[in-house]
Amino acid sequence: MLRTLWTAASGMTTQQINIDNIANNLANVNTAGFKKSRVNFEDLLYQEIRPAGAVTATGINHPTGIQIGLGSKVVSTEKIFSQGNFQQTGNPLDLTIEGDGFFQVTLPDGTVGYTRNGSFKIDADGNLVTPEGYLLEPNIAIPENALEINVGEDGTVSVTLPGEAEPTELGQIELAKFINPSGLRSIGKNIYLQTAASGEPITGVPGEEGLGTIAQGILEMSNVNVVEEMVNLITGQRAYEINSKAIQTGDEMLQIVNNLKR
Repeated sequence: MLRTLWTAASGMTTQQINIDNIANNLANVNTAGFKKSRVNFEDLLYQEIRPAGAVTATGINHPTGIQIGLGSKVVSTEKIFSQGNFQQTGNPLDLTIEGDGFFQVTLPDGTVGYTRNGSFKIDADGNLVTPEGYLLEPNIAIPENALEINVGEDGTVSVTLPGEAEPTELGQIELAKFINPSGLRSIGKNIYLQTAASGEPITGVPGEEGLGTIAQGILEMSNVNVVEEMVNLITGQRAYEINSKAIQTGDEMLQIVNNLKR
């Protein structure tokens, strides 16, 4: 009977993590560039009471065995990098990636982070930075007297300066992609870090080598589907509830055994 209690308890634990993950997805439904996470489960070990193919005393093989499962566990949380919805902003510093790829930013410790959030700003020195102040990599500085900023699909950044008819090219935004983006490490602030699971970054010009193109004046919003998450929330809640019922049933059966009189 104790097996029932611990098995159902493992189910409640996994569903609690599932609900936590859904809550985080819903909390970031309006976060630009956010990518939803999915929890992956797997069953635990099995107690083998009788192996399949066991021979009986009469020489007959059992076609099936007897195995009792011991519950479930969370094996991973996986980021889903599907394209989010686009929101037209008209802000020339709002950039979105149409397709695969990440913007590269320099973190305070000098390492390179990766993000899908293209809501860039200009700092006091004219550099393109993230809302947290992380420099875009490679660095692009906007002149103080720039009248207009243009970003091409290939990431070319140019500005119109006073008294000049032709735009002045300042540099080019490079994107990075990974063979396994789900292996990236999330550190918050819409920033991901490279890991051994993600593989080495493949950098290049937008629109080349399988990288997406850049659109100006548009933001990629979260790819969280509220209806889908609400359905998952209800399913997770009911799964948690039914596991608690299994614990209650096991406890009642133990109580019956405890009340038996000789």
